[in-house]
Amino acid sequence: MSSLVQFGRRQAVRLHSLTSRQAIGLGVMAVLCLGVTVASATGHAAVATSALALLLAATLAGVVHLSRRVRALHRADQAAVRDLRIVVEQLQRRLVAAVEKERLAAGDRHQEVLDAVARAERLTPPGAELLLGEQNREIEALVQLFQTVSPRAPMPAAESGPRPSDLLGLLHIVRGRKPKLVVALGAGPATIWLGYALESAGRLVVVEHDAEQAERSRALLRSHGLGAVQVLHAPLTELSLDGRTVDWYDVDALDGLHDIDLLVVDGPSATPADALPPALHVLGRRLASGAAVVIEEAARPEGRVAPRQWGFDGLSPERRLAGRYTALSFAPTLAPLPS
Repeated sequence: MSSLVQFGRRQAVRLHSLTSRQAIGLGVMAVLCLGVTVASATGHAAVATSALALLLAATLAGVVHLSRRVRALHRADQAAVRDLRIVVEQLQRRLVAAVEKERLAAGDRHQEVLDAVARAERLTPPGAELLLGEQNREIEALVQLFQTVSPRAPMPAAESGPRPSDLLGLLHIVRGRKPKLVVALGAGPATIWLGYALESAGRLVVVEHDAEQAERSRALLRSHGLGAVQVLHAPLTELSLDGRTVDWYDVDALDGLHDIDLLVVDGPSATPADALPPALHVLGRRLASGAAVVIEEAARPEGRVAPRQWGFDGLSPERRLAGRYTALSFAPTLAPLPS
């Protein structure tokens, strides 16, 4: 019973969805079917036959009409498919043309980049990449320097002084050895960095032969609050060394220097080979036990001088660090001078 009710509801829904023309046709066929049934039941065979013929004719007309509608829909679908195919083909052609245009443009741009790179390579002087790499290393060293030192005043320009990588290596040697007394022969930009490195751990004495440079160094140290650094003015005089005469600092100005833990030889001569012999001749016996001598070597390995070429067997190089400064352990053959 429930299935019949559900069937009836579905049919009612379908009837409500019919158009007015479909409803009229369905009504006419229902009337004809009813007429055929009544005529057959009452014995009017001719009427029943006529009504049946009308029913068949109406059915045939409906089938023909439905067939025409189906064919019309099929033709419309085919036309829509053809239009869609035409649109898709046009889009494909446009897409292929756009891709080809972009590919050609990308090829042109790639060739322009290659030409620009080739021109840059032709215009770039030899060794420019090495120079750029060296500049990057110096910038990195400068950043590391300012990470370890917090200046209280503008730092001096290092135009004529050591490079940042050299200063970084020098400060690394100082911090590694922790000297109580450091004597630096020659005042310059490195003096301020050394003053900061030894501010709380040791004492720094700077020897300078030029009176104006010594006074400028004192003023610069005061501006940085490094008044504890002592700058000695020792004018150049003749020094007898191994049967020859060299220009070196006035020995009398250095009488108060004893127990030197670290001797930085950065003057007055331009090269370590000329500056180190008189420095060790005068100050060698004033070095403390386990002291070291720091020199600035040449930039190229072939420009370095072996310790034995200086004529001092008591020198032995320590592990090389960053920059051009090198620490040489010094073991004097003579006993140190008494304090």
